[in-house]
Amino acid sequence: MMKINVVCVGKIKEKYYEDAVNEYLKRLTRFAKVTVKELKEVNFNAEPTKKDIQDILQKEGEEIKKNLSGTVAVLAIEGKGYNSCEFAKLISAVKDTVGELTLVIGGSYGIDDSVKRLADYKISFSEMTFPHTLTRVILTEQLYRAFTILNDGKYHK
Repeated sequence: MMKINVVCVGKIKEKYYEDAVNEYLKRLTRFAKVTVKELKEVNFNAEPTKKDIQDILQKEGEEIKKNLSGTVAVLAIEGKGYNSCEFAKLISAVKDTVGELTLVIGGSYGIDDSVKRLADYKISFSEMTFPHTLTRVILTEQLYRAFTILNDGKYHK
C-alpha cells in the first residue's frame, strides 16, 4: 500500500475545512496510508517586514525539511499545473517506483526556496492564491480523485 505524507504548516481552525479533510482522509484509507503532519506556524506580533518574512520562511523550512521522505512534491503557485488525470498518473508513477510521496503545503507566506530546491515536483493547483487550510481540502480531495481514477471508480466524471 502506498504511503502518503502531507506536511503542512499551521493548523486548520475552521471546523468545516477540518470535516472535509477528515472525510477525504477516511475515503483514502482504501488506497493508501496517509498521514498528516501539522507543523507550527511561525508568527510575529507586529506587521512583519520583508526580513521577518524571510526569517519565518527559513524557520518553517527547517521544520519542513525534517519531515521529508520518499518523493517530495511542494504545492507552489509557480509549479506545474496538472489536470486530475495527469495528477493520477504522477501518483501512479510514485506508487510503482518509490512507494512513498510527501506533499508539502506551506504557511501564510509560502515555502522557503531551500525546500523547493529539494522537491522532485512543484505542483500548482491554480494561478490563484488559496488559504493554506483550503489548499489542504483541495489536496485531499484530489488525492482521493486520483486514486478513484487509477482504480476505475465512478467518482471522477
